[in-house]
Amino acid sequence: MKIILSRKGFDSAAGGYANPILPDGTLLSLPIPDKSSSVCFSDLSYKGKSYYEIMGELHGTKMKEDGKPAILSEISGCHLDPDIRVEAVKRLSGWKGLFGQIGAAQSHLKNQSVGVGDLFLYFGWFRKTVLVDGKLKFDKNDKHGRHIIYGYLQVGDVISANREAVFEPWMMGHPHTYSERLDRTGNTIYVAKDSLSFNDKLAGYGVFAYDDRLVFTKPGEARSKWTLPDCFCHAEISYHTKNNWKDGYFQSAARGQEFVIGENDEVFKWAERLFMDKAMNI
Repeated sequence: MKIILSRKGFDSAAGGYANPILPDGTLLSLPIPDKSSSVCFSDLSYKGKSYYEIMGELHGTKMKEDGKPAILSEISGCHLDPDIRVEAVKRLSGWKGLFGQIGAAQSHLKNQSVGVGDLFLYFGWFRKTVLVDGKLKFDKNDKHGRHIIYGYLQVGDVISANREAVFEPWMMGHPHTYSERLDRTGNTIYVAKDSLSFNDKLAGYGVFAYDDRLVFTKPGEARSKWTLPDCFCHAEISYHTKNNWKDGYFQSAARGQEFVIGENDEVFKWAERLFMDKAMNI
């Protein structure tokens, strides 16, 4: 089994600010803006509050779309991908987690032979939030935020999402089923397994609640400077070499959406332990 560290959600270029760690410990990854999407931020919700409302409380109506300043509205479209939080929107029968990739990023996954049985671990830029007069605000004591693992998907099937593909009804609405992407090079959808191959009590997709062991960023450092377990020292990580290991930290690459870790028993055992206790929030 290969482990893929996949950077997703709002960042400084898309969205323009961090994803929130909610006061209850929920790691709420915000999908990046997507003008072509039929799914809006106002369509998604967490515990009765729409993502549009949550974003408005955190950062007003400003965000970044295609790297440029934009104004958030109730009809602002979003790229819900990976789609792994079951309660985010109403689901059709048979739904399970999905993740799509395309172009150069998909070519990288293909070249690394990513396929059925491999495990995506999704991480992003997160900051703590607090309630002020009943509204969410970013915690001023957590100004810079950290890279944190927030979710996962173990691949059960890989679909070449082109004009000949047949999609199940519950898949429709995922951004990589949209007509404008079906003709693009390498458009691919990764479908989650029903349950994890190494823990059949858990779904093959889902999200984590905050736990210190999910944090990559070294305390007090820029978020791209990571503290990784020792087992990673002996692993092959795409887009990285031995030169990325510095004195006291691992310098994660700015390039690449997915960092593929070659099959490594010790890294797998590290990942497996993430699913064995209270870090789960499915």
